[in-house]
Amino acid sequence: MPLVFNSPPISVATAHLLTFILGFNYVGSLYVSKHARLSFSKDRTNNATGTPYGKLKNERWRDDSSVVKARILAGTIATILNCGLVFYILWSVIGDRPDRFAMTLETFVARLGFKIYYLDMDMILPHLVTPVLFIGPLFGMYLGGHLPFQSRFYFQNDVVDKFTSWIGLRNYTMAPITEEIVFRSCVIAVYHMSGASANRMIFLGPLSFGLAHVHHAWDTFNRYGRTASAAKRAIVMSLFQLAYTTLFGFYCSYMFLRTGSVYPTITAHIFCNIMGLPEISWELKAYPNRRKAILFAYAVGIMGFALVLGPWTRPGGMYTFWNARPYDNMSY
Repeated sequence: MPLVFNSPPISVATAHLLTFILGFNYVGSLYVSKHARLSFSKDRTNNATGTPYGKLKNERWRDDSSVVKARILAGTIATILNCGLVFYILWSVIGDRPDRFAMTLETFVARLGFKIYYLDMDMILPHLVTPVLFIGPLFGMYLGGHLPFQSRFYFQNDVVDKFTSWIGLRNYTMAPITEEIVFRSCVIAVYHMSGASANRMIFLGPLSFGLAHVHHAWDTFNRYGRTASAAKRAIVMSLFQLAYTTLFGFYCSYMFLRTGSVYPTITAHIFCNIMGLPEISWELKAYPNRRKAILFAYAVGIMGFALVLGPWTRPGGMYTFWNARPYDNMSY
């Protein structure tokens, strides 16, 4: 059985510091290697058109295969190191005892949500919550014939090419897995050890996840010409990305705390990356004769999500963080 603590083994200030370190390690790792760092030519003239530049041969952009490969490797190594840091913290607070390693390992696996207890509906239903929210966009895809087995769905393009390319591997596999392990498993684990309440872990922890995406502003600023207009665009886009990634972080943190498992948050992250942001305005213009049906589908998705979020993520027999301080059935 994973070890529990009768009182918080670390302070809230320590948890804040550790969260900063975890996020800095992950984002900073993307800039350690020169192959992972972006490179933009200094010979460009200012772009006043408001459109992005085309890529020059001597530049390294975010979606270049060499950059993607280097960043996947860096992010993976940083994730392993961050997990090692949490393991070391648990090792330190558990202290000297005959079964120290075994107890640390079991506690580490449970607190990071890695353990698979059993396969039943309590384990399956959390993975279906996010698709319910996307009933509207899925209906839009149905209208366009882009769902599997429809006329405009092509297995080679929509599955093989999309998911096996280096960009696809980053967007739909490695980024969701590593980000959820670092910003959900590790961050919530350290905040929980500080005695943080469930609300604080839900609304405070994801801020680091949102801030971890702000560095994309540098890419936007350079691709749009390094002008005042480009800077404004980079700031607006970064603030928007900060907002929706933080909101998504709230949701995933809630689901992690409820289920005690990181796997539903990973599948939610993958699914959201595949679907992208809803394009209801485009769908309403593209299918004007189905306007009411589209609005109804989006309403059903939102209401359905609100209805199933609690019941489908209910704490079962799993090791869960949900019972906030003071804990009734588990300690820190």
